[in-house]
Parts: sequence; C-alpha cells; structure tokens
Amino acid sequence: MKSTIQIFSELGARLSGFGSDEVSRSVMVRAVADNEWFSVGDIRYAIDAIRTEMLDAEKIENWLSGYPAVASCEAKRVALIMAGNIPLVGFFDLMCIIASGNIPCVKPSSKDRALVEYIEQLLLDIEPALRIEKYVAGADYDAVIATGGESANIYFNSVFSAIPSLLRGSRHSVAVLLGNESREELAGLANDIFTYSGLGCRNVSLIFVPKGYELTLPTRKMSPAYHNNYLQCRALLTMQGAEFYDKGEFVVVPSKAELPRFLSQINVVEYSDMAEVQEWLAENDERLQCVVSSIEGVHSRCVPFGYAQLPTLFDYADERDTMQFLSSID
Repeated sequence: MKSTIQIFSELGARLSGFGSDEVSRSVMVRAVADNEWFSVGDIRYAIDAIRTEMLDAEKIENWLSGYPAVASCEAKRVALIMAGNIPLVGFFDLMCIIASGNIPCVKPSSKDRALVEYIEQLLLDIEPALRIEKYVAGADYDAVIATGGESANIYFNSVFSAIPSLLRGSRHSVAVLLGNESREELAGLANDIFTYSGLGCRNVSLIFVPKGYELTLPTRKMSPAYHNNYLQCRALLTMQGAEFYDKGEFVVVPSKAELPRFLSQINVVEYSDMAEVQEWLAENDERLQCVVSSIEGVHSRCVPFGYAQLPTLFDYADERDTMQFLSSID
C-alpha cells in the first residue's frame, strides 16, 4: 500500500489540472447546482488552496514528522460528518483520518456532495486498498468528527455521547489594522472577507482600525445569493435607522466590537489603544478562528493579510489538533 505522502502528493498532482477535463468540469457544474452560494471561481480557489498548502510532499512529510506513532494502532472507524458552507471544507478532516491509519466513514453535506465524492474517488483510484466508507446513521463507530452550527452540536453531543468526539460549532474571524496598510495588503484583506461569500469561519467580518482611519476596500462582483443578502441587510438597517455606509455589494457598520448578523455586513471598530483590542481578542478567543493582521503577537492564531483562506496543515480548526485526537482513540 502506498504511503500517506505518496497518496496525497499524487492527489495534489491530479488536482493540478482540475477544471481542464470533462469529468472535473461536470463535477463543478453539479457542485454549483447543489449550492447556490458556490461559484466556479470559489471552487477553483478551494482546490488550489488545498493543493498548494496541504498536498505538497515536503509539507506533508514535515507535518507527519510531529506524529511519529499516530498510525501504529489498530484502525478505528471514525464517523466524519461534514459541513457544506464552503467547497471541500471537510477535506482536511478526511486527510487526517486517513493519515492516522483510521477508516473515515463519510457523511458529506448535501450542499457539497459532488466535490467530496470526486475527491474520494480520486483517492481510491490512487490507492485501491484505502478504506473509505459511507456514514450510516445508527451504526457503531469508534469516534466522530462533526462540524455544524450550535443546534447541530447539541444533537451531535446527544447522539455520540458514548464515543470520543471532536465537535465544531460556529466561529468568526477578525482583522486588526495599524492604519498604514499597503494597497496590496488591503486587497488581501478583501480576499479574506469576500472569498466564499463570507460563509467560512475564516472569513473576516469584524475589523479593528485606529481612531479616525477611513477603511477603503477594493470592490468585487458578488454572487446573486450574496447580493440578495446585501439587499436584505441594507433594507433592515435602513428601517432600524442604523448608521451604515453603503458600498454597493456590502455595507460597513460602525460598531462596538460586535460580530455582524449578516454576511454582507462588515463591522468596523475604532480603537485608541491596542491593549483594548488585545483584551477583546482574549475575552472572545473561543469565538474566533483566526485574526488577520501584520502586528506580531497580536493573537496566537494570527495570519497575514490575504492568507485567511489558505490554512496550512498546522492550522487546526478551533485550535484542536485533529491528529492528536485521532491518536487518543481507545
């Protein structure tokens, strides 16, 4: 059987041509049809991010070197219940289960089934001896990894109370600006905000800026679903008499460090003391996925502008090490 490095580096090589052949193009068509929030551009972006950040042989080897004994135990059947908010959001969990020598029993979201099943088939083509099973409700599993909203997590806690579980809920990402950011950094911030229509936990929706700073972001054409969200947001804020700035495809709302309710709403908080920002980040750490900033040490999960949507093999969601969890299953 091929090694983890061989399997996933070959997957990366095969994905380098994604969208250039009839099969992968048909997968994109089905994926967009299944989820009104998906676009061809976002799907290509997600594939490229996975390929460059997670499927390079040297990066995989470096990652696995931190888990020398993780695949030495008997294989366990791990239920993997995926979200479908952004394309292939559950891929890294699938990779971790396989890399740890366990058996993924996959339940893809109905909103992301086409892409997940395409990746599964590629993996089986690369290594037919791989075991990838379908999740069956009520079946016996040794552990579960599940991602969903808060109400879904209540359900997961009830259903899987007897087995080890890694459950993830909703998180948000924020940015902290110094006020001297370059045009390139602001373009990167726009990417951190608008990629995947703002639906990912790594999408920035709250921005801290120095007092008196006027935020200017590059504009872009958004999906019809996002545009409808913007129209609803603008109408509601108008009815409430709230202060906001209409940017054509999104609104900017002066805020008191509150996370916004709408995807198309960007809340901006002015600060006069960086210590206040760091205090807020510390108090809200469990609600945050990452912090976009050029300020060294502002947060433990800080990423540069333009890199929020490029998680590496070491960027575990909710800062919970999936490989350590999988190695701890009895």
